[in-house]
Amino acid sequence: MTAVAAPPAGAVTFARYAVPPNELGYCGPDDDGLLSGAAAGLVGPGLAERARGFDGAWAYLELIAAAAGADPLDDAVVQAYWLGTPPAGRVDPTAFAAMVRARFAGQTGGSWDGLGEPGGAVPTHGFHVFAVYPWLRVLRAGPGGPALEVLDRCRIGWGRVLARAGQRAVVRTRPLTWDGSRLGLGPPGERVVTGDRGRRGDWVSLHWDRICDVLPPRRLAALRASTAHQLDVSNRARAS
Repeated sequence: MTAVAAPPAGAVTFARYAVPPNELGYCGPDDDGLLSGAAAGLVGPGLAERARGFDGAWAYLELIAAAAGADPLDDAVVQAYWLGTPPAGRVDPTAFAAMVRARFAGQTGGSWDGLGEPGGAVPTHGFHVFAVYPWLRVLRAGPGGPALEVLDRCRIGWGRVLARAGQRAVVRTRPLTWDGSRLGLGPPGERVVTGDRGRRGDWVSLHWDRICDVLPPRRLAALRASTAHQLDVSNRARAS
Protein backbone atom coordinates (compact mmCIF):
# COMPACT_ATOMS: atom_id res chain seq x y z
CA MET A 1 0.00 0.00 0.00
CA THR A 2 1.42 3.37 -1.05
CA ALA A 3 1.35 6.08 1.56
CA VAL A 4 -0.16 9.42 0.50
CA ALA A 5 2.16 12.30 1.28
CA ALA A 6 0.68 14.91 3.55
CA PRO A 7 0.26 18.30 1.85
CA PRO A 8 2.50 21.16 2.98
CA ALA A 9 1.21 22.93 6.08
CA GLY A 10 0.83 26.05 4.00
CA ALA A 11 -1.71 24.31 1.76
CA VAL A 12 -4.06 24.03 4.72
CA THR A 13 -3.49 27.68 5.63
CA PHE A 14 -4.09 28.65 2.02
CA ALA A 15 -7.40 26.78 2.03
CA ARG A 16 -8.62 28.63 5.12
CA TYR A 17 -8.17 32.00 3.41
CA ALA A 18 -9.18 30.92 -0.09
CA VAL A 19 -12.47 29.20 0.79
CA PRO A 20 -14.59 32.30 1.63
CA PRO A 21 -14.31 34.01 -1.81
CA ASN A 22 -14.23 30.66 -3.60
CA GLU A 23 -17.56 29.62 -2.12
CA LEU A 24 -18.99 32.95 -3.26
CA GLY A 25 -17.76 32.25 -6.79
CA TYR A 26 -15.25 35.12 -6.84
CA CYS A 27 -11.97 33.32 -7.48
CA GLY A 28 -10.36 29.96 -8.01
CA PRO A 29 -11.62 26.74 -9.55
CA ASP A 30 -14.90 25.07 -8.66
CA ASP A 31 -14.49 23.21 -5.38
CA ASP A 32 -15.58 19.60 -4.94
CA GLY A 33 -15.26 19.87 -1.17
CA LEU A 34 -11.49 19.52 -1.06
CA LEU A 35 -10.77 23.13 -0.12
CA SER A 36 -13.62 23.44 2.35
CA GLY A 37 -12.67 20.12 3.88
CA ALA A 38 -9.08 21.25 4.30
CA ALA A 39 -10.20 24.51 5.87
CA ALA A 40 -12.13 22.43 8.39
CA GLY A 41 -9.12 20.22 9.07
CA LEU A 42 -10.08 17.28 6.78
CA VAL A 43 -7.05 17.09 4.52
CA GLY A 44 -7.00 14.82 1.48
CA PRO A 45 -4.67 14.33 -1.49
CA GLY A 46 -4.73 16.92 -4.25
CA LEU A 47 -4.91 19.98 -2.02
CA ALA A 48 -1.63 21.44 -3.26
CA GLU A 49 -2.74 20.99 -6.87
CA ARG A 50 -6.03 22.74 -6.13
CA ALA A 51 -4.15 25.71 -4.65
CA ARG A 52 -2.31 26.13 -7.95
CA GLY A 53 -5.69 26.65 -9.59
CA PHE A 54 -5.88 30.07 -7.91
CA ASP A 55 -3.62 31.47 -10.60
CA GLY A 56 -3.69 35.05 -9.31
CA ALA A 57 -2.64 34.17 -5.77
CA TRP A 58 -0.26 31.50 -7.06
CA ALA A 59 1.79 34.13 -8.92
CA TYR A 60 2.45 35.94 -5.64
CA LEU A 61 3.26 32.72 -3.80
CA GLU A 62 5.82 31.77 -6.46
CA LEU A 63 7.39 35.24 -6.26
CA ILE A 64 7.68 35.24 -2.46
CA ALA A 65 8.90 31.64 -2.47
CA ALA A 66 11.66 32.41 -4.98
CA ALA A 67 12.93 35.25 -2.78
CA ALA A 68 12.78 33.06 0.33
CA GLY A 69 14.25 29.93 -1.28
CA ALA A 70 11.16 27.98 -0.24
CA ASP A 71 8.20 26.08 -1.67
CA PRO A 72 5.22 28.25 -2.70
CA LEU A 73 3.11 26.35 -0.17
CA ASP A 74 5.56 26.68 2.67
CA ASP A 75 3.50 28.04 5.54
CA ALA A 76 5.73 31.10 5.95
CA VAL A 77 5.22 31.97 2.27
CA VAL A 78 1.44 31.56 2.48
CA GLN A 79 1.26 33.67 5.64
CA ALA A 80 3.35 36.34 3.90
CA TYR A 81 0.90 36.60 1.02
CA TRP A 82 -2.28 36.73 3.08
CA LEU A 83 -1.03 38.62 6.15
CA GLY A 84 2.04 40.55 5.00
CA THR A 85 4.52 38.82 7.32
CA PRO A 86 8.25 39.58 6.73
CA PRO A 87 8.98 37.32 3.71
CA ALA A 88 6.71 39.49 1.54
CA GLY A 89 8.82 42.56 2.26
CA ARG A 90 12.00 40.80 1.14
CA VAL A 91 10.89 40.54 -2.50
CA ASP A 92 12.81 42.86 -4.81
CA PRO A 93 10.47 45.66 -5.98
CA THR A 94 11.73 45.35 -9.55
CA ALA A 95 10.98 41.62 -9.65
CA PHE A 96 7.56 42.28 -8.14
CA ALA A 97 6.76 44.94 -10.74
CA ALA A 98 7.86 42.66 -13.57
CA MET A 99 5.62 39.85 -12.32
CA VAL A 100 2.56 42.09 -12.02
CA ARG A 101 3.05 43.66 -15.44
CA ALA A 102 3.46 40.26 -17.07
CA ARG A 103 0.80 38.36 -15.17
CA PHE A 104 -1.95 40.99 -14.87
CA ALA A 105 -1.47 42.94 -18.10
CA GLY A 106 -5.01 42.09 -19.18
CA GLN A 107 -6.64 43.05 -15.87
CA THR A 108 -8.81 46.11 -16.44
CA GLY A 109 -9.43 48.87 -13.95
CA GLY A 110 -6.47 48.36 -11.63
CA SER A 111 -4.18 51.16 -10.51
CA TRP A 112 -0.91 49.36 -9.61
CA ASP A 113 -0.21 52.12 -7.08
CA GLY A 114 3.37 52.15 -5.78
CA LEU A 115 4.49 49.30 -8.01
CA GLY A 116 8.26 48.98 -8.32
CA GLU A 117 8.95 51.94 -6.03
CA PRO A 118 11.29 51.73 -3.01
CA GLY A 119 9.05 51.78 0.04
CA GLY A 120 6.07 51.22 -2.22
CA ALA A 121 3.86 48.24 -2.96
CA VAL A 122 4.56 44.84 -1.39
CA PRO A 123 3.39 41.51 -2.88
CA THR A 124 0.49 40.73 -0.58
CA HIS A 125 -3.20 40.05 -0.94
CA GLY A 126 -3.76 43.64 0.19
CA PHE A 127 -1.95 44.94 -2.88
CA HIS A 128 -4.00 42.68 -5.13
CA VAL A 129 -7.26 43.92 -3.59
CA PHE A 130 -6.45 47.62 -3.71
CA ALA A 131 -4.23 47.88 -6.79
CA VAL A 132 -5.07 45.05 -9.20
CA TYR A 133 -8.82 44.72 -8.71
CA PRO A 134 -10.82 47.67 -10.11
CA TRP A 135 -12.75 48.55 -6.94
CA LEU A 136 -10.49 51.32 -5.65
CA ARG A 137 -10.61 53.08 -9.01
CA VAL A 138 -14.42 52.79 -8.92
CA LEU A 139 -14.41 54.28 -5.43
CA ARG A 140 -12.14 57.14 -6.49
CA ALA A 141 -14.45 57.93 -9.40
CA GLY A 142 -17.35 58.23 -6.91
CA PRO A 143 -19.86 57.60 -5.55
CA GLY A 144 -18.63 54.01 -5.80
CA GLY A 145 -21.79 52.06 -5.02
CA PRO A 146 -20.73 48.83 -3.26
CA ALA A 147 -17.00 49.45 -3.87
CA LEU A 148 -16.11 50.32 -0.27
CA GLU A 149 -17.95 47.30 1.12
CA VAL A 150 -16.31 44.98 -1.43
CA LEU A 151 -12.86 46.32 -0.58
CA ASP A 152 -13.53 45.94 3.13
CA ARG A 153 -14.75 42.34 2.82
CA CYS A 154 -12.12 41.31 0.28
CA ARG A 155 -9.12 42.57 2.24
CA ILE A 156 -7.91 40.41 5.11
CA GLY A 157 -9.27 42.07 8.22
CA TRP A 158 -8.94 41.27 11.89
CA GLY A 159 -11.13 41.38 14.93
CA ARG A 160 -11.53 40.17 18.50
CA VAL A 161 -14.16 37.58 19.28
CA LEU A 162 -16.73 38.96 21.72
CA ALA A 163 -19.27 36.15 21.68
CA ARG A 164 -19.94 32.90 19.88
CA ALA A 165 -22.98 30.71 19.14
CA GLY A 166 -22.20 27.67 16.99
CA GLN A 167 -20.91 28.75 13.59
CA ARG A 168 -21.61 32.43 14.25
CA ALA A 169 -19.49 34.87 16.19
CA VAL A 170 -19.60 38.55 17.07
CA VAL A 171 -16.26 40.25 16.55
CA ARG A 172 -15.07 43.75 17.29
CA THR A 173 -13.30 45.06 14.21
CA ARG A 174 -12.34 48.28 12.47
CA PRO A 175 -14.10 48.87 9.13
CA LEU A 176 -12.51 50.37 6.06
CA THR A 177 -13.43 54.03 5.54
CA TRP A 178 -13.31 56.50 2.65
CA ASP A 179 -13.65 60.27 3.09
CA GLY A 180 -13.73 61.09 -0.60
CA SER A 181 -9.96 61.21 -1.00
CA ARG A 182 -8.34 58.92 1.56
CA LEU A 183 -8.76 55.37 2.80
CA GLY A 184 -8.59 54.64 6.50
CA LEU A 185 -9.85 52.44 9.30
CA GLY A 186 -12.81 53.60 11.36
CA PRO A 187 -13.56 53.18 15.05
CA PRO A 188 -14.07 49.58 16.19
CA GLY A 189 -17.57 48.21 15.91
CA GLU A 190 -19.33 44.89 16.14
CA ARG A 191 -19.81 42.58 13.17
CA VAL A 192 -21.45 39.17 12.91
CA VAL A 193 -19.26 36.66 11.06
CA THR A 194 -19.20 32.91 10.49
CA GLY A 195 -16.66 30.20 11.23
CA ASP A 196 -15.84 27.96 14.14
CA ARG A 197 -12.28 29.08 14.80
CA GLY A 198 -11.52 31.30 17.76
CA ARG A 199 -12.91 31.55 21.25
CA ARG A 200 -14.03 34.60 23.17
CA GLY A 201 -11.10 36.98 23.53
CA ASP A 202 -9.13 35.58 20.58
CA TRP A 203 -7.91 37.78 17.76
CA VAL A 204 -8.89 36.31 14.41
CA SER A 205 -8.37 37.06 10.71
CA LEU A 206 -11.40 37.75 8.52
CA HIS A 207 -12.09 37.28 4.81
CA TRP A 208 -15.53 37.93 3.35
CA ASP A 209 -17.05 37.87 6.85
CA ARG A 210 -15.58 34.43 7.55
CA ILE A 211 -13.09 33.69 10.30
CA CYS A 212 -9.97 32.22 8.70
CA ASP A 213 -7.60 31.69 11.60
CA VAL A 214 -6.64 32.64 15.13
CA LEU A 215 -3.87 35.25 15.04
CA PRO A 216 -0.98 35.05 17.49
CA PRO A 217 0.52 38.44 18.40
CA ARG A 218 3.23 38.53 15.70
CA ARG A 219 0.86 37.68 12.87
CA LEU A 220 -1.70 40.17 14.13
CA ALA A 221 0.99 42.86 14.26
CA ALA A 222 2.14 41.96 10.75
CA LEU A 223 -1.39 42.16 9.35
CA ARG A 224 -2.00 45.51 11.00
CA ALA A 225 1.31 46.87 9.72
CA SER A 226 0.91 45.57 6.16
CA THR A 227 -2.64 46.95 5.98
CA ALA A 228 -1.48 50.36 7.20
CA HIS A 229 1.34 50.29 4.65
CA GLN A 230 -0.96 49.40 1.75
CA LEU A 231 -3.46 52.11 2.70
CA ASP A 232 -0.59 54.61 2.89
CA VAL A 233 0.68 53.55 -0.56
CA SER A 234 -2.82 53.94 -2.00
CA ASN A 235 -3.35 57.32 -0.33
CA ARG A 236 0.03 58.67 -1.45
CA ALA A 237 -0.74 57.65 -5.02
CA ARG A 238 -4.07 59.47 -4.84
CA ALA A 239 -2.44 62.61 -3.46
CA SER A 240 0.13 62.69 -6.25
